[in-house]
Amino acid sequence: MAIFGASVALASADASSAFTGAGLSPIWGVPFAGLLLSLALWPILGARFWHLHYGKISAAWALAMLIPFAIVFGPGETIHQLVHALLLEYLPFVILLFALYTVSGGIAVRGTLIGSPKLNTALLTIGAMLASAMGTTGAAMLLIRPLLRANEGRNHRVHVVVFFIILVGNIGGALTPLGDPPLFIGFLNGVEFFWTTRWLALPTLLISAALLGIFYALDTRLWRRERPLQPAAYEPLAIDGVVNFTLIGAVVAVVLLSGVWKPETTLQVSGMQLEWQNIVRDVALLAIALASLTWTPSAIRETNAFTWEPIAEVAKLFAGIFLTIIPVIAMLQAGRSGPLAPLVDLVSDAGGEPRHVMYFWATGLLSAFLDNAPTYAVFLNLAGGDATQLMGPLRKTLVAISAGAVYFGALTYVGNAPNFMIKAIAEQRGVAMPSFFAYLGYSALVLLPLFVVISLIYA
Repeated sequence: MAIFGASVALASADASSAFTGAGLSPIWGVPFAGLLLSLALWPILGARFWHLHYGKISAAWALAMLIPFAIVFGPGETIHQLVHALLLEYLPFVILLFALYTVSGGIAVRGTLIGSPKLNTALLTIGAMLASAMGTTGAAMLLIRPLLRANEGRNHRVHVVVFFIILVGNIGGALTPLGDPPLFIGFLNGVEFFWTTRWLALPTLLISAALLGIFYALDTRLWRRERPLQPAAYEPLAIDGVVNFTLIGAVVAVVLLSGVWKPETTLQVSGMQLEWQNIVRDVALLAIALASLTWTPSAIRETNAFTWEPIAEVAKLFAGIFLTIIPVIAMLQAGRSGPLAPLVDLVSDAGGEPRHVMYFWATGLLSAFLDNAPTYAVFLNLAGGDATQLMGPLRKTLVAISAGAVYFGALTYVGNAPNFMIKAIAEQRGVAMPSFFAYLGYSALVLLPLFVVISLIYA
């Protein structure tokens, strides 16, 4: 058991204090790395097997972490960490995605759409603008189907979905706490609601404009290679399921309310303190999703080719991610006392002053492969955790952490939940999406040079 970086004596210690990232070995990160490699390689080496059994594979990696964890730290601490991860982190995450996926799936855009460079660029622009107002998941689920339908007659369309993931699923959500989960974590910790709007507006505008310009040039070049797209008949544009726009507004209102309403009582569940504002939020989100299913005619969802498979895939895979990531986050939280101390040392100089560029890259690269919300929280605490100081004298540090957590979510499929959902919907509509590593290569080629420029400007 020594290979797990803890003694047997720890197992008999008090469950609430036995587990700490300071004494862990990096080998505890193997199940998480194994799950990521499974996501990357199995769809390439055995696509059919992966499609049939990805939930079981995710569960197997979760057990590969939980069973040794129970042996070393005891069943009490294991249950404590399991309940904490599922009740306080995973379920709110999945419920929000489920609500947005269900509601946006009830909105159908009818009419003739031809995926020309101008139309595609316009849809990407609209989606990026909506992402901060209704969340990256809501904006992505609202517009991905019209975008796919507009381009279904084209031979070259993979790049359209890739840029959609980058702009609508990630970078567009950088301006408010509603846009992306890391920024909501900051809001809950005292960062003002419109702080990110003020300080991330310019870098977000710069990187978005650059990406839209690159996309338009690439799409124009590929468009010229296409055969002319001539629909048999033109149908005027119309939107069905407009009641769901009201429900999207209700989702936004409920999420915002949970950040400002602070009742003093909590509900105790297995040693966990569940705050009433979060319980009310999650119940309300489920009710909104049910309302959408009840009030939206089934024909509208049939027009969208709506299925539950994309949200089911996200739910199963991220359950494994949220569990296997437990020791990895603990090692990060241990700071200079943990096995990842060299990484922590990178973000501060010898005098303890923050290195803004390193905060941007360290937060970003970890957010690309870990869940970006806890990664943001870890680096927020490393920078002192005082929202007043971080919005004032340490403003550049908070800008670096916020931008890194949001922007780098576009670098991999696992960087942000909408990425997987967009990919799954596109594949259902016949788009041969790139593999994990191929997507990483495409996104890195486009994004990393822009990130270098952003980090130099805002160093």
